[in-house]
Order: sequence, then C-alpha cells, then structure tokens
Amino acid sequence: MTKGELIRLVSADFPGLTSREIDMVVSTIVDEIGAAMARGQRVSLRGFGSFRTRHLGRRTSRNPRTGEPLEAPPRAVPGFKAGKALLAALNGKG
Repeated sequence: MTKGELIRLVSADFPGLTSREIDMVVSTIVDEIGAAMARGQRVSLRGFGSFRTRHLGRRTSRNPRTGEPLEAPPRAVPGFKAGKALLAALNGKG
C-alpha cells in the first residue's frame, strides 16, 4: 500500500475531510514517528506494534571483490516489532 492509497482509503471513511487534509494528517504522523525515533524514543501504537531505533556497533566486513577488510562505522537502524493484534491478524486468528 502506498501513501496515496492510504489517503484514498481514509478519505472514504471521512467524507467531511479533503484529501489534502488527510494527506497533512498522515504526513504529520509519519514525520513525528521518524522524529521520535531520531531522538532515540520508542513509539508504541497499541494493537499494531512498536518502532524503535537500534544502534549497531562498529564491525569489520570485507570487500567482496578484493577480500580486503573494511571497518563499518557504528550506525542507527529502524526496528519494528509487531503487536499481538497485528500478529493475530496476519496469522488468520483475528
């Protein structure tokens, strides 16, 4: 599902709002989740799941062409853990 498809689905449920207003709401939600994760905060949406930032340490990897060892710097990556209700829905139990 794309952002545009999500906006169309939500606008069908809320005919009093324009697509532009719904786009602003969806964009704000996504932006705020990203900003909270950038600050190192966990974002939890009950029944759906939680987003968090994981920090990976420095590691040694290899150049696949030359086999030369390379140092990969530490970095942050997004993580998502599905909630119970989402897992049940995905597995046909909800």
